[in-house]
Amino acid sequence: MGNVPTPVIAYLIALLIENRSLAYLLVKKDGCLSMWGGKLAAYGVGNLQKGKNIGQQVFFLEGLLPLDDFPLFLPRLKTEDGICADVHIFPSEEGDWVLMLDATLDEMQLSLIQQHANGLILSQEKVTRVLNQ
Repeated sequence: MGNVPTPVIAYLIALLIENRSLAYLLVKKDGCLSMWGGKLAAYGVGNLQKGKNIGQQVFFLEGLLPLDDFPLFLPRLKTEDGICADVHIFPSEEGDWVLMLDATLDEMQLSLIQQHANGLILSQEKVTRVLNQ
């Protein structure tokens, strides 16, 4: 996997940034916000203050940081504004990075699949009841 051509990597990165509303935070190990960027407003995150505790600024991160040197993935997390995001949290020498990627489409697709599966189960139960009568 280490020999992926640079144009392929560049394309994937551009695709990710364009289609998934990339946003990021860097949180020092003491829990204070160090750096941020990307489309944070898409996730209802705003009015950030450097040097302030992240749990008081981004409530869904309360209690998750600092990491114990192992990455954490929170799929399809709903923010306070109801936005669905895949949240990746991973450690680095600078602190813990929080990466947010829009997962609204994934959530919608999963919901449709679940609705379809539920419909099939209900249909099967009806057929079973009719056959058992």
